[in-house]
Amino acid sequence: MKYYMPVRLYDEKDCVVRHADDIANVGRKALIVTGRRSAFLNGAFDDLISALSSGGVSYLVFSEVEENPSTDTVLSAAARFAGEGVDMVIGIGGGSAMDAAKAIALLLRHPGAGLDYLYDPDKSPEALPVICVPTTCGTGSEVTGVSVLTRHDKKTKISMVHKVFPVLSLIDGKYLKNAPHSLIVNSSVDALAHLYESLLNQKADDYVKMTAFAGLGMWSLTRDVLTGKRECTDEDRSYLMRSSAIAGMSIAQSGTSIPHALSYTITYDLGIAHGMAAGFFLPGFIALAPGKERKEILNLSGFADTDELTSFIANASGGINIPDDELEKAYEKVRNNEAKMKSASFDIDEKTLRDIVWYMI
Repeated sequence: MKYYMPVRLYDEKDCVVRHADDIANVGRKALIVTGRRSAFLNGAFDDLISALSSGGVSYLVFSEVEENPSTDTVLSAAARFAGEGVDMVIGIGGGSAMDAAKAIALLLRHPGAGLDYLYDPDKSPEALPVICVPTTCGTGSEVTGVSVLTRHDKKTKISMVHKVFPVLSLIDGKYLKNAPHSLIVNSSVDALAHLYESLLNQKADDYVKMTAFAGLGMWSLTRDVLTGKRECTDEDRSYLMRSSAIAGMSIAQSGTSIPHALSYTITYDLGIAHGMAAGFFLPGFIALAPGKERKEILNLSGFADTDELTSFIANASGGINIPDDELEKAYEKVRNNEAKMKSASFDIDEKTLRDIVWYMI
């Protein structure tokens, strides 16, 4: 067994400002990578600028990261900021910003590198140091080496082959305070998918179970918030962010499985939020798991059975309508992906894959 988690992680109130010295110790000139709005509205960007200023760190800003960032975007950013003397990259936002930051950090470390570099396992994986400040509660990108990027040339999302773990991540639940309820739900379903898929995985071992079981228990504490039965408290926001990070620690060891693989085509073609696209395939995936494992992980996450999970996903999604031709396309892509077909801890063949795909219909 092997457990590798090189990220220095702080999870506390006002941690960005509190750890200005830790940020300054990473580098002296930062490229801040973020989206166009949310980090500026939730206070995270202001906190980061305060921390950089107090540490005497200069910075540049790239605020053009889109949802499900494309390879075009990261290549453009790397070209724009090459030669600027940047010695660290700070991703601030959801998984899109953090994943983009990792890819940009890799490209900046290798001036002139193009698209092929991101997907060539023979190339050096060395990157500029990356710092992450998550402001959503789903991807766990702040503790993984993964960068999932949209490939328009292939009309899907594909992880770059190189692993770029952040050297420092700063988690603060307060950044969720003004987040739309729909964003919190979509993100949290993504975290739940990470937890389930890491456990029902060929690579699951005692260390994966250690983190994933803890993550499911913490995730379950916020379920009434996700279903709208009660208002979200500061404690809930901390639980939401923490369970997402723990889920990230889990998939950093095992990787994801069938639901995530199926989701990429749906997200690309239909624009359905990534977390909910993965969530759509969760009930069918869980329904096929061995009885003892299925019962254990459902109970840990607060569900009595698969029917209750199915109802939760259906309500959370607001009734996703995925046309049959799109489901067929997702099915075919995964059916022809031998590695993904073998990723689950139980046997998946063409028939059972079809059962997963159409379970919610």
